[in-house]
Amino acid sequence: KENVIVGRLIPAGTGAYVNQIKKLAADRDNIAIAAQQQAEALAQEEAIGALPEEVDSPVQSKEAAAG
Repeated sequence: KENVIVGRLIPAGTGAYVNQIKKLAADRDNIAIAAQQQAEALAQEEAIGALPEEVDSPVQSKEAAAG
């Protein structure tokens, strides 16, 4: 009664709508993070695949030429 008399907001409601919006935002964030991690993993795999498998060192090349 005092809040009504003074003209303040009445503490009512559960906040369910705000909680629903927060949950939706968190779900979307998780989806975006998973997609970003997957893209990073694919980029790393492509980078590893683009590297030469084995590079001969100068020492190995001299041994091959001598032997």
